[in-house]
Amino acid sequence: MHRLCKTSVKWSPALSYCIGLIASDGNLSKDGRHIIFTSKDESLVNIFKRCLGLKNKIAYKGRGISKDKKYSFLQFSDKNFYEFLEGLGLTPAKSKTIGPLKIKDKYFSDFLRGVFDGDGNINTFKHPESKNPQLRVRFFSASNNFINWIQNKNMKLLGIKGFTRMAKGEIVLAYAMADSIKLLNFMYYKECRFFLKRKHDKAVNFLN
Repeated sequence: MHRLCKTSVKWSPALSYCIGLIASDGNLSKDGRHIIFTSKDESLVNIFKRCLGLKNKIAYKGRGISKDKKYSFLQFSDKNFYEFLEGLGLTPAKSKTIGPLKIKDKYFSDFLRGVFDGDGNINTFKHPESKNPQLRVRFFSASNNFINWIQNKNMKLLGIKGFTRMAKGEIVLAYAMADSIKLLNFMYYKECRFFLKRKHDKAVNFLN
């Protein structure tokens, strides 16, 4: 679980996707070298492990007062990779303080898909009056600065604005149907290889 690693910091779709996962469900420890990624979905931890070429074993833990170990996590030690993430703007205990990150536009779709797989969802429903099918793509964060940055980047790269609201102590960034379709096609571009299958399965009907 504490195996020393040498993770590549060369920009790639896989690395960018993992940075998105770390930005949403990851954590930098205060010791300056350990990175932890946690998810209730073990398949997502396996994707993270495969993308970074890690050999560390997946472990399990509870959250809060619960002793039910239903959360899987991967912890590894890599000072160089830790410092690379710090250089992008990630910090320990980031959930409420994370802000804009230094992500290249070329890899933003992969990064955003990582954020989405960690802290996003797809919601389909029927309009209560017209009964027409509706679609919402949403991102969740405890940090207003991070959500604003995501919203501004999507506006810059895709021309979609979205709207924000508060829900259960988190900021929600949501997109209406036409903009959600643009966003899904941006994140799930034809050649993308890494994604959480259950979310991709919901998106596939809206992809070109």
